[in-house]
This record gives sequence, C-alpha cells and structure tokens, in this order.
Amino acid sequence: MTKAELLSQIALKTGYDKTTISVIAEAFMSGIKSNMGKGENVYLRGFGSFIVKSRKEKVARNIKERTSVYVPAHCVPSFKPGREFNEAVHDVKLKKKK
Repeated sequence: MTKAELLSQIALKTGYDKTTISVIAEAFMSGIKSNMGKGENVYLRGFGSFIVKSRKEKVARNIKERTSVYVPAHCVPSFKPGREFNEAVHDVKLKKKK
C-alpha cells in the first residue's frame, strides 16, 4: 500500500476530503520526525512506539576490497509495534500459510 492509497482509504472511512487528510498525515509524520530528531521517543498507545536507538562505534569490513572502515557512533530510528499490532500481523501470516 502506498501513501496515496492509505490517504484515500482514510478519506473514505472518515468522509473528509483527501486534501484535509493529506495535511493531517503530513503534520503527524512531521511531528514524529521532529521529536525523534531531538532524540525523543514517540509512544502511540495501542499502536506502537517510534524509538531512537543508539549504535556504538565499530569497525566494519569491506570484504571485496579487504579493507576496514570506521563507523562512528550514531542513532537510528526504530519502530516497536504494540501488542494488538503484533497480533494482527501475526494472524495474517498464519492465514496465508494455510
């Protein structure tokens, strides 16, 4: 599903026009990005958590060139789904295997 398809689906369910939904979705995503950019986690009860994870510095290897590269410590965004979210996805996978 693409962002446009998701916005269309939300517009159908809520009755609002796509333009309004698009503005709300952009503000929502912008809020998450700006807070995570400050190093803050975002918790959405019943959905999941957007978490900033720290990675330690390390030495990585380029196998083809047989060289080592230093990778400095940095942060990466991560998403941890809530219990209901996890169960919904887990059930879908089980249905597809049968």
